Amino acid sequence: MSKFLIVGLGNIGSEYEHTRHNIGFDVVDYLAQEAKVSFSSDRLADVAHLKLKGKPIVLIKPSTYMNLSGKAVNYWLQQEKIELENLMVIVDELALPVGKIRINPKGSDGGHNGLKSIQEVLNTSDYNRLRFGIGNEFSKGKQADFVLGKWTSEEQKIVEERIKVAAEAIKSFAFIGLARTMNGFNSK
Repeated sequence: MSKFLIVGLGNIGSEYEHTRHNIGFDVVDYLAQEAKVSFSSDRLADVAHLKLKGKPIVLIKPSTYMNLSGKAVNYWLQQEKIELENLMVIVDELALPVGKIRINPKGSDGGHNGLKSIQEVLNTSDYNRLRFGIGNEFSKGKQADFVLGKWTSEEQKIVEERIKVAAEAIKSFAFIGLARTMNGFNSK
């Protein structure tokens, strides 16, 4: 039976909770809550195990901070004996409008430190990622403040609905595979 590793990228610490940069944490939190499982602190990550229609899913939120995410991803792939094609990384994306979801089987790190770390440690950019749009409404030189900032009240309404869609996309990935999931969700 294939096992899946779903990685939500974010930074640990209450000051980062529910910021744009932590959307990956919010998506895996939603999946865990929906499955009525909880995270426990383990090596390099907070981890939750669940089964969806009999399929084993491991959710992780790296506790390494964003720029060392690759260590956690590699450790849990090895620890759980999960194939690279069954990895999905959820990441915030400046180049997409708020709430837009784009699923890709590979790609560049796009300047994202979490993806950069994963690519360096895994020595490949061929791994699945779900990019969750956070928009790019910031002034010159204010990107870090924007990314680490909280959602506006209007954005929050969109994000809450789109987290549910992202969770459905993750479940679809586990049930029907990447290609059909991309066809179904990249256009939504």
